[in-house]
Amino acid sequence: MYPRRLTSILTKEIDRPGVVVLTGMRQVGKTTLMRQIFERIESPGKIFLDLENPLNQKIFDEDNFDNIIINLERMGLSVTKKPFVFLDEVQLFPKVVRAVKYLYDHYRIKFFLTGSSSFYLKNLFPESLAGRKIVYELFPLDFEEILVFKGREKKPIRRFSLMAKNKNRVAFEIYKKHFEEYLEFGGFPAVVLENKLERKRQILEDIFKSYFEKDIKTLADFKDIGKLRDMILLLTNRVGSKIEISKISSELGISRETVYSYLAFLEKTYFVFLVKPFSRSVNGEVRGARKLYFCDNGLLNYLGKVTDGALFKNAVFHNLKKHNTINYYEKYKGPEIDFIVDKKVAIGVKIKADASDIKKLKRISRNLNIKEYYTVTKNHSDLPKSILASDL
Repeated sequence: MYPRRLTSILTKEIDRPGVVVLTGMRQVGKTTLMRQIFERIESPGKIFLDLENPLNQKIFDEDNFDNIIINLERMGLSVTKKPFVFLDEVQLFPKVVRAVKYLYDHYRIKFFLTGSSSFYLKNLFPESLAGRKIVYELFPLDFEEILVFKGREKKPIRRFSLMAKNKNRVAFEIYKKHFEEYLEFGGFPAVVLENKLERKRQILEDIFKSYFEKDIKTLADFKDIGKLRDMILLLTNRVGSKIEISKISSELGISRETVYSYLAFLEKTYFVFLVKPFSRSVNGEVRGARKLYFCDNGLLNYLGKVTDGALFKNAVFHNLKKHNTINYYEKYKGPEIDFIVDKKVAIGVKIKADASDIKKLKRISRNLNIKEYYTVTKNHSDLPKSILASDL
């Protein structure tokens, strides 16, 4: 089992109070990660249950929640020895949440929960576990994590200034092949670990079919999911661009309200990400049009013919996502900045950067009172304000 960036963070939750919820898309590695945490717990009072199994659901299907303790003890859990209960796929048995709250409050059981869809989970948990839960989100592997899976792990650099300063051509050449593979096939763990290209494509096809069959058909209440499928295909050509609701509505022959509802579903199930415009005021961000990125380069490639530039920008977005906030800046028919990180670092994206790109970025950044700026490039560059994408 390869460690994820969240592994050390979730390990610290073992000794902390609260219910831990891990959510994200299907097949991003939630169950594997939770089993890593489960194995790190030394207490004998622990149990891991998959709620996809109806027999495990039956453990919690009690009108008297105190009887659940008896059921858990029959499964081998000792509630007298700091009990830990791991529940996988909780969205398949939503009534378990009330039982979790009761058992946490009355028996101090430490719960770790996983679920595949924030669309469901985030509407399910806020009221019933208010003040008791902490939610973590797991995404497909970014490039740093991919290198771990490939046995090519390198010490990460967290400061953009050091990324720009410490560029290394030898290291760039070493990681270049892996980065090209990441651009084409993305970061779903099963895809990354598969060596055969045709099998990688088959896994990506299975992931999309699973999303469509299990998330869309079971969680959504849309009259015509064929239109949602058509919109997904339409959006592949709009990666890194502003979402024009009226234009999409017209092209698909559906109402603006339907477009908004489709986008909300796709975002809340982690299939797409919508980036707000940069503004010094909250109202400015809310009013502005959002730019769209897909959950994974591999799925993006599977679904449509995408330009190299769009694929590269999509990958850069996902490797910046580990920071707190990501915005963009764009004036109507005017200058733009691809990403603004944490309101203070401007990031331009170019497959091949040149001095004029950096000079332009500097001018726009200074006008926004942003002092730190860099151009992320796919190709190697010795320019002082450039960052190699493989170093993000």
